Amino acid sequence: MEGIQQGIEQGSAVLAATTGFDVESAKILAMAIAVGLGVIGPGVGIGLIVGKALEAIGRNPEAQGKIQATMFIGIAFTEALAIFALVIGFIVRFT
Repeated sequence: MEGIQQGIEQGSAVLAATTGFDVESAKILAMAIAVGLGVIGPGVGIGLIVGKALEAIGRNPEAQGKIQATMFIGIAFTEALAIFALVIGFIVRFT
């Protein structure tokens, strides 16, 4: 197992020496990409949820309570996806 670890360390040193791009830099870049792409979908989704809820409330103001409750539940589930993307980004960064 030590031989494998030494090989990985030597490969990382060669990569850093030849390209100036080490493993830690790659991890930071991978985290940024994962989180950045992971929050695009939930951001768009939340915008659509709120927009459609406002449209529905405008058409039927009496149903505002039901629409808002359903909207907040939808926002919570959608926001959970962004939090999962953040967690995956941290896993990529710190492992």
